[in-house]
Amino acid sequence: MAASLHQDGPAAADAAGPAPLLAVAGLSKHFPGVVALDAVDFDLRPGEVHVVFGENGAGKSTLIQTLAGVHRPTAGTIRCRGRAVEIDSVHHARQLGISAVFQEFSLVPQLTVEENLFLGAEIVAWGLLDKRALRRRAQEILDRLGFPLLPQQRVQYLSRAEQQMVEIAKAFRAEPAVLILDEPTASLTEREAERLFALIEQEKRNGVGIVYISHRMDENRRIGDRVTVLRDGRRVATLAMDEADDERLLQLMTGRVITQIFPQIAFAPARRLLEIERLATADGAVAEVSLELGAGEIVGLAGLVGCGKSEVGRACFGATAAAAGRIRFDGEDVTGATPGAMLDRGLFYLPPDRREEGLVMVRSVRENVALPALSRPPLSRFGVIDRGAERRRVRDLADRLNLQPRAIERDVQYFSGGNQQKVMLAKGLTRDIKLFIFDEPTVGVDVGTRVAIYAFIRDLCQSGAGILLISSDLPEILHLTNRTYVMYRGRIQAHLAGAEITQDRVLAHFFERGAA
Repeated sequence: MAASLHQDGPAAADAAGPAPLLAVAGLSKHFPGVVALDAVDFDLRPGEVHVVFGENGAGKSTLIQTLAGVHRPTAGTIRCRGRAVEIDSVHHARQLGISAVFQEFSLVPQLTVEENLFLGAEIVAWGLLDKRALRRRAQEILDRLGFPLLPQQRVQYLSRAEQQMVEIAKAFRAEPAVLILDEPTASLTEREAERLFALIEQEKRNGVGIVYISHRMDENRRIGDRVTVLRDGRRVATLAMDEADDERLLQLMTGRVITQIFPQIAFAPARRLLEIERLATADGAVAEVSLELGAGEIVGLAGLVGCGKSEVGRACFGATAAAAGRIRFDGEDVTGATPGAMLDRGLFYLPPDRREEGLVMVRSVRENVALPALSRPPLSRFGVIDRGAERRRVRDLADRLNLQPRAIERDVQYFSGGNQQKVMLAKGLTRDIKLFIFDEPTVGVDVGTRVAIYAFIRDLCQSGAGILLISSDLPEILHLTNRTYVMYRGRIQAHLAGAEITQDRVLAHFFERGAA
């Protein structure tokens, strides 16, 4: 089987079509104790979108970071327009016409949008920074991309979606020959994603080659021309996108057949856990929100990025202050309570940005998982941490969530995004939790990890926990919730239940006020 799959590779694919813009042969990259890439062959042609597909940890990020000059390969060759090159830095890659937009942002928060766009490539006149030209050029790029940003805005005050726009805009400050996009729509609204897809089509017509990474199957099928599947650092197959149905891609990616992505869930709504009445936040993101949620059910909170849904979840956890309204949890008024107090009461919040808010990246899996329960038995007694109990508990959770690898003493920063997400989930299992608030729980994770997370959410619900699922991923809302609230500009636009939760009904309330 493996031999026949490898026959689908570049040798067969290169028999027809234009000469590649980029071609790598036998590319390997070793890190201490890890072979991230193992003799990978890959090529990119002018005017095509070449999708790189695989599980978290398969080697996708290492491949594109090597092409973009972040890493130097351990072995193998890279040819750019037929000429062998050794790409020794991101700056060198840009000189070769290779621009990359990585999943993890590389912005300087204290600088403005325009300063970030031209960082390292500032426009100068007579030895001085030409601020007027800088702003004019930045505005031209933003207008071309259709991004509603002001050049003088400071990045630290932008939403995650707006910061994603800045990252994409950076790649367009020059005319790239090769454009690398790693999960570029993860934080974008549907409308912004549509604009990005139109730009991709435009760049294809201009002969730009695009390397595209996304775990969203519909995106890959919509814009991709070819797909290369990686597994465990090796290339498993390269084939035309129209030959790659979902079942085949998933089997190539995981080495097993995945018959169903979304699980069947037996909802059994019981006592009321959460009641929100006319909630408003000081920052204006939430204007007036009322909702309720019971044990044994999954309630969705849907809407475009920036509609205020994340702020509702943060306010329930005490991470965002409520300016008006009331929040009741398990019969108690908890308005104004701190995150620590809410955790003690049995409410756990999983934030959307695992690197900035969810995890301590430079600490181990053991330390991260145990952190919420470190001061409580059985992990500590009389103020003294029981390291043996801590290790046993974290190992059990690592096994339950299939953490790969099971290296609980390794720093979290060295794990793939999907496994970092599993570490965040494990944190919620160290305490007795009645209500879980999952805010974009599958951002940047592969399909296999999605299946595991969805099964985890099902199990929590069927064990009697209440779940508030905050998501911009419409299929998650449609397939996982028994009731859903749709938000628009800080307010509840609609409340749908059961068979009412359809794509058309949910989308009808995403953009403007309409009939429920």
